Formats: sequence, structure tokens, C-alpha cells
Amino acid sequence: MSNTIDKQSLENAYRLFDSGDIESIEIGTTKGLQQIHRYLFDGLYDFAGKIREHNISKGNFRFVNSLYLEDILPKIERMSEESFEDIIAKYVEMNIAHPFMEGNGRSMRIWLDMILKARVQKVVNWQYVDKDSYLQAMERSPINDLELRVLLKESLTDDINNREIIFKGIEQSYYYEGYVVEKFGG
Repeated sequence: MSNTIDKQSLENAYRLFDSGDIESIEIGTTKGLQQIHRYLFDGLYDFAGKIREHNISKGNFRFVNSLYLEDILPKIERMSEESFEDIIAKYVEMNIAHPFMEGNGRSMRIWLDMILKARVQKVVNWQYVDKDSYLQAMERSPINDLELRVLLKESLTDDINNREIIFKGIEQSYYYEGYVVEKFGG
């Protein structure tokens, strides 16, 4: 991903919140995740908001075969959101699906926080989640999500409308993907 795309998608993420457009995004649905992805990457990728039609992998891990996404995504969407543990299980399953060609992590972390905010009145304060610990926990989460649950639970906050927490979290999300963020607030 080029620095121009990084910068523009980060600015789009800031605008998603500052404009109030985040309030029109469906919570916990595939459509909502597509809306987030489209918002972040519209005009930057021709596949913004579109479910992938090709297989992808990262390292030695192959994400769900694109042929099965149409069947799997509605099942993930119907997963319970009654507790923090349920929500993390749903997040892990969506990560295994990895429905987009690029930009899954950044879109899904916003999606996760939206679900947490709506269902348990908390969000992850991502600035306190160590990059390496998070990426390792995500890598192991298809086998057991306990490590991820413990890591994220330690960083939950009920300060769910704090702009600084939201924006620092967005910046941390880009940092997880290897992008250097110059300043808070775009």
C-alpha cells in the first residue's frame, strides 16, 4: 500500500467519525463491515466495500476460500453479540473470513468497536494494546481466542465517545498494519 493511500484512508477514517457518518453504519453485520471498508477505501481501491472473489493468505495462513464467503458471512453475522466473549468470537470468525482483498484489519477493528459500544457499552483503547502481542494473539485466535480476549479485555474502556481514544485507536490500527502515522487528528 502506498503512502498516499495510507494517508487518504486514514483521513477517511477520521472523517467517518467527525462527520457523524459512523452513526449510519449497520452494527455487527457484513453490510456494516462493507460500509466501513467502502468509506475508508472508496476512490483508493476499485474493490472498496466489495467481498473478494479471489483467495488470499498471510504468511502460512490461508483465509476462507472465496467460493465459501457467500455462505459463511451470513452465519458469522448471526453469531451472538450478548457478551464480550461472544463478540470476540464473532470478530475472530470474521477475521478468518477476511472478506476483502486489502484493508480487513483496519475495517474490522472499527466494526468490533461499534459492536462493543452498542452491546456492552465499552470500546477497546487500542493505544494500550501492544502491536506484537495483538498480532500474535490474532494469529493464534482461530485455535483458541482466550489470549485475544484477555489482551483486549485489559484495554476496554467505558469512555466510548472520547474523540482522542477513538482517533488514537484508529492510528494504532494503521500502525498494526505497518503504517507510520504522523499526527493525531489528521
